[in-house]
Amino acid sequence: MVFSFEAVALFIGINWLLALSLILYRYNTNYNKLTAGTDKKTINNVLDRIFSELSDLKKELEALKNRCDTLERDGALHIKKIGLIRFNPFKDTGGDQSFTLALVDSHDTGIVISALHSRSGMRWYAKRVIMGKGHEFDLSDEERKAIAHATVKV
Repeated sequence: MVFSFEAVALFIGINWLLALSLILYRYNTNYNKLTAGTDKKTINNVLDRIFSELSDLKKELEALKNRCDTLERDGALHIKKIGLIRFNPFKDTGGDQSFTLALVDSHDTGIVISALHSRSGMRWYAKRVIMGKGHEFDLSDEERKAIAHATVKV
């Protein structure tokens, strides 16, 4: 089967026309999606809208970053670690009825509550802790241990 030059040229021309039609159809479809929602369908209006939305998104992102930084800064000041030590401070009482509870933030600042159980009663003590050290009063060994063991995240 012999093809003439005109038939081959016609076949190539038709295929070329189909390919260009497909490209133009895709271009128009994408352009219509891009210009949807605008009154004038010009590229300048579309680009202005996109840049305006991008600017708004940048402002919102900056506000969210600032809010996140504030929350992280404030969150460091909340109780994050809890330590509990049970002990027997007196030889004449049985069992570890006394305890020390440390409630501290990420900088080991907070309070230590101690309860000493004896035969005559129970005594409660609370001490302020700043950076792992007693603020107004010295910490006992058990209170220091409670702060050191305060690893449970709240």
